[in-house]
Amino acid sequence: MSQLIIIGAGPGGYKTALHAAQHGLQVTIFEQEHVGGTCLNVGCIPTKTFVHSVSFEEAIERQPQVVEQLRSGIETLLTHPNITLVRGKASFVDAHTVRVSDETFTADNIIIATGSDSKLIPVPGIESPNVVDSTGLLNLDTLPKRLCIIGAGVIGMEFASVFNRFGAEVTVIEFLKECLPALDSDIAKRLRKQMEKEGITFNLQCGVKQIADGQVFFENKKGQTDSVAADIILVATGRKPRTEGLNLEALGITLQRNGAIPVDEHYEVKKIRNEENKKGDAPAPSNSLNFTFSNSPHLYAIGDVNGRQMLAHAAEMQGLHVVNRILGIEDHIRFDVMPAAIFTTPEAACVGPSEDQLKEQGTPYECHKSFYRANGKALAMNETEGMVKLCTEPGEGRILSAHIFGAHAADLVQEVTAYITLGATLRQLRETVHIHPTLSEVLIEVN
Repeated sequence: MSQLIIIGAGPGGYKTALHAAQHGLQVTIFEQEHVGGTCLNVGCIPTKTFVHSVSFEEAIERQPQVVEQLRSGIETLLTHPNITLVRGKASFVDAHTVRVSDETFTADNIIIATGSDSKLIPVPGIESPNVVDSTGLLNLDTLPKRLCIIGAGVIGMEFASVFNRFGAEVTVIEFLKECLPALDSDIAKRLRKQMEKEGITFNLQCGVKQIADGQVFFENKKGQTDSVAADIILVATGRKPRTEGLNLEALGITLQRNGAIPVDEHYEVKKIRNEENKKGDAPAPSNSLNFTFSNSPHLYAIGDVNGRQMLAHAAEMQGLHVVNRILGIEDHIRFDVMPAAIFTTPEAACVGPSEDQLKEQGTPYECHKSFYRANGKALAMNETEGMVKLCTEPGEGRILSAHIFGAHAADLVQEVTAYITLGATLRQLRETVHIHPTLSEVLIEVN
């Protein structure tokens, strides 16, 4: 019997396993595919390899090499004497027992870290042979002349930027009025305009109706039917939690409307109990108005599968917190301060609420901006397209958020993340010495 079972060896799973093992817990971790999960094998790492490749040919040559090297490193980490890696698909028998093939395993605590899958839109023609998800696009061996991307979220925008640079004719169709809804609308608009200058066509406020004969038919914002012809069509409309085959029904767990496993603030799984039904009947549906949640002790769900923050680094930190909780270790991880980045050209990144969200919440704030074109390092790098937007409490008070687009935006947001986590003010940021010349000086040049 293990002290901890982890289902899934993606970023959340394997990092959690290592943290637990280093603190003396005996861990059994299950993986039905490659270790490293979506992020390493068909997500973050392959796409960043594409981002940092000069040509499509170089990208498809380097991608498997990079993935294999990192996958090998994870395999080595999982040889820790306190970790047992089991290959196969795990499903629940009860809250302390899982089965793989004909073998059962038990543990005091179980963490579900099964990640997510691509979510396709339900339109006619979605099964057409030239329609792919992000995994399919990464597996192409020929650069498409015309690429149509459905969805202007993180995945869609990154691939639009990359394939445009490789020489494809790229068109993006988005249902919302602006790309990247999690970003400040001002930042998102400026980034989109820059990508349009690079040759990418955007069709915003457009709903896809059908895919047929190599064309995507959509209703434009004027209510008229329009179409785009493409050799390859990428559906980048988000991801859905991966729970199929876990046999969560055996535990009395009802999924949320988005397919995620319900958890509390410590990522402990919640069961749904109908107050009018105490005779052991099936749990109430998640849209019922008359039900309560009761936690399932020692059962946790981290990462994409709980639908909270679908980011690899979020999964890692959630797993760290769960293991700390199991061990009785107090931590002070700020899950409300979660940075994110979009690796387009130029980059975009954010942490904290956008100005739009602060307005909606009625939160008092002040907005401070600066621009890359006034920064010496940006001029020297020939990277003058960029903007910083910091929101603070009134009177140069505590920093609330940072939304940035421009070269190395992710690195700049990471610095601001530390200040927000520590409750620092704009004055404290400005009084921190910054190396000259660096891009980070744009942070202290806001006004």
